[in-house]
Amino acid sequence: MIIGVPKEIKTDEFRVGITPSGVMECIKAGHSVLIEQGAGFGSGFEDSLYLDAGAVLVESADDVYEGADMILKVKEPIEVEYSRLKTGQILFTYLHLAADKKLTEALCEKKITALAYETLRIGRRLPLLEPMSEIAGRMATLFGSVHLGRYNGGSGRLLGGAVGVERNRVVVLGAGVAGKSAADAAAGLGAEVVMMDINTERLTYLRDVMPANVTMLYSTHDTILDNIKTADLIIGTVLLPGAKAPKLITRDMLPLMKKGSVLVDVSIDQGGCFETSHATTHSHPTFEVDGIVHYCVANMPGMYPRTSTVALTNATLPYAIRIASTPLEQLLSDEIYAGALNTYQGYVTNKAVADAHAMPYKGIL
Repeated sequence: MIIGVPKEIKTDEFRVGITPSGVMECIKAGHSVLIEQGAGFGSGFEDSLYLDAGAVLVESADDVYEGADMILKVKEPIEVEYSRLKTGQILFTYLHLAADKKLTEALCEKKITALAYETLRIGRRLPLLEPMSEIAGRMATLFGSVHLGRYNGGSGRLLGGAVGVERNRVVVLGAGVAGKSAADAAAGLGAEVVMMDINTERLTYLRDVMPANVTMLYSTHDTILDNIKTADLIIGTVLLPGAKAPKLITRDMLPLMKKGSVLVDVSIDQGGCFETSHATTHSHPTFEVDGIVHYCVANMPGMYPRTSTVALTNATLPYAIRIASTPLEQLLSDEIYAGALNTYQGYVTNKAVADAHAMPYKGIL
């Protein structure tokens, strides 16, 4: 199969869908790889490295889409890329379709076989989301702390405090990979941390492994309401695989919070878990609502593309090779790949996405 890797063109996105060593593995498996010139520059991979690995370098994204049977990306296609997709092509990338009806409709119109990293499941794990969730979680604490600075519109509180000064409070909504990473980072900075989730089994596990300055609470509306009143930094990491994120903090709750506190919405790719969230970019990462700073960058790991690209390729490569090497009917009889499938032959095949857009749903298995 011919695998195509275009340059990412979403604003402030510098990751690339595959590393040179990943190209080498695809070629060893019997496939060809087309790489758009400059696709790896942002991640520190020169064109010569891809050529040495055996890739075919092409001049434009049009050449990649036209020549490839399967497109391997990092982020979902944006509007200018819709027309480049070929009818029946395989697309393997982060999609987050529940937050993007226009893209969902475009994929159905082109009868794209669209497999999403974020809905590929093995048991309870989302193995292709985990590496980016880990990075985004750490970044949430790091950049949340930075934006608590007064010159960034925050309250002017240093997250870990100082000798003789009270520690500041961090509330983490969601105890998955991103939530744990965010809480770990906040605890390491010396903050008082509260983690909330509805999975008591997960909370029990984390109680035993997290530092002493991290408290576990079962998440309810009242618990959230009580804790945001004293929080300096709130990090939202909740995830319903394939579906829109629930709105855990609504507009009418903001006046209850301390002025200059910061909301970081890691769930923004899935629509965000704060009612007042809207997607931002690394160039313009924040906005303010009712005196509360919102950080809602939709591609947070893109800030550190070298680390993110290597981590992502390590996770996605075995699945990409399996997709390229297996007849579709056989591939989609495997529940792992059927779960990753979001659109196929003109239909939405992920129920959460279909429900989000009131579109017809057609199951595979």
